[in-house]
Amino acid sequence: MIRSLAAVLALWIAAAPAAAAQDWPARPVSFVVPFPPGGSVDPLARLLAGKLSESLRQQFIVENKPGASGSIGAAHVAKAKPDGYTWLFVFDTHAVNPALIPNLPFDTAKDFAPVMLVGTAPMAIATQTAKPYKTFGDVVAAAKAKPDTVTFGTVGNGSLGHLTMVLVQQAAGIKLVHVPYKGGGPMTADAIGGQVELAIGSVAVMAPHVKSAKLRAVAVTGDKRSHAMPDVPSLAEQGFPGFSAHAWWGIFGPAGTPKPILDRLHAELVKALNLPDVRKTLTETLGMDLVVSSPEALQRFLLDEMARWGKVVRDHGIRPD
Repeated sequence: MIRSLAAVLALWIAAAPAAAAQDWPARPVSFVVPFPPGGSVDPLARLLAGKLSESLRQQFIVENKPGASGSIGAAHVAKAKPDGYTWLFVFDTHAVNPALIPNLPFDTAKDFAPVMLVGTAPMAIATQTAKPYKTFGDVVAAAKAKPDTVTFGTVGNGSLGHLTMVLVQQAAGIKLVHVPYKGGGPMTADAIGGQVELAIGSVAVMAPHVKSAKLRAVAVTGDKRSHAMPDVPSLAEQGFPGFSAHAWWGIFGPAGTPKPILDRLHAELVKALNLPDVRKTLTETLGMDLVVSSPEALQRFLLDEMARWGKVVRDHGIRPD
């Protein structure tokens, strides 16, 4: 009798997570975006929230929790109950912050459950169309003529755009003035207004403004040209052979989130990202190269990015805002 009860109990415990996944979501789900509205993370989260709200017949609500290069929103999710009702949409800063920000209140490699690497994109270096820069060579010439006068905006100190420009300045032998912003929205607004000479952000952020002729792109940072900006030469074509740096977007939950729920969210995201209108928006409008990875591939990618860009932070003594 005791063995029988133990067997029943074991079966019940094994079946409980699967049952929870079938019932999920039973109430509204939060997609946390650790940046302000605008930029590229926010529209990605809102697009997928809308599609999942339709397919799962439950509200998926986007919550913006900006600050500290995305680490404030990440800390909120790391501490959230791992029940499938709180998820984090991250940008490339997620892999830089462990090296950049002392005493983060979470372990980036261990306190999150990976869901998916949604996509990557090269970054674009752009300027207001009234500015004199037509190529990145023009930027180099201006910076050499007047060091410490040409400004460039990024989505934050220690962001991938900032670290990329650190390496570019080193390779070109120039000195630019860094102007960090709290996200892609305010950065592009100032670039369009001419308050900053240059801005570097993902093609996803820059492409709409370049297409509307509010900004002129002078270079992209991938190892080849971007399908979203085919007429814009890469840095590799403009005197920086072999240079490549990509922005990226990923989704995580709190560590300990039941695997059946993770698997169900992953499956629903795959369905959404295969919809023609979603793919068109992300690839054509936002300039992404969709990856739609497995959770395991996202974790491997994260660890590689942490190692690569953490070294740049340490080697150049970069500090947070």
